[in-house]
Amino acid sequence: MTTIEGNLQGLRERIARACAQAGRDVTEVSLLAVSKTFGPDAVRQAYAAGQRCFGENYVQEGVEKILALRESAVLQDDSIEWHCIGPVQSNKTRLVASHFDWMHSVDRLKIAERLSEQRPEHMPPLQICLQVNVDGGLTKSGIAPGALRALAEAVVALPQLQLRGLMCIPEPADGFEAQRALFLQARVLFERLNDDGFALDTLSMGMSDDLEAAVAAGSTLVRVGRAVFGGRPSKVTSSA
Repeated sequence: MTTIEGNLQGLRERIARACAQAGRDVTEVSLLAVSKTFGPDAVRQAYAAGQRCFGENYVQEGVEKILALRESAVLQDDSIEWHCIGPVQSNKTRLVASHFDWMHSVDRLKIAERLSEQRPEHMPPLQICLQVNVDGGLTKSGIAPGALRALAEAVVALPQLQLRGLMCIPEPADGFEAQRALFLQARVLFERLNDDGFALDTLSMGMSDDLEAAVAAGSTLVRVGRAVFGGRPSKVTSSA
């Protein structure tokens, strides 16, 4: 068993325990393996261990990895999904629209409009999560909760995009209950939008250090890198 395979097994058990403690079915929570700064071989190992959803923070690095792995016969399974989870500048939206399946960090209408315009017509709609700044951090990405509904309405109206849910990255908090309280703020916003008819199904929240609290608050997708791949290397391995 490779280290990554063992890490994935342990992480799945950890998610299962969190679901049991929260009274949730384990099938309600998916794992997104965050492969930023790791080379294609690490992704191959995770793929061989059954992982199919991968997250990238840096657009150029992610696209290079996607293209390198697409050439591998091992990774030509249509079930693999690539999620862009980092902030994206306007000059990178075409790369996201052309290569990724999901985009988690939309917090401005301009970015959403560019993604819609640049999504190739032969590809399925780009799956979208709106990033919300639940704790009001001044230096953080994410739309303010009060402006969320207007952005959701605008994104739903755009062709080539499908609004799926919300994403948040709260500031680190001490202890389970403090972490859970922050995630519950996103859960309330999520439920409010659904009450208004948006039919969202994805709450992207929780990472290596706080996934239990996120699951308890209703997360449907936890984004985990370190607990899958280990400590970050200083740079990406370039070999395919």
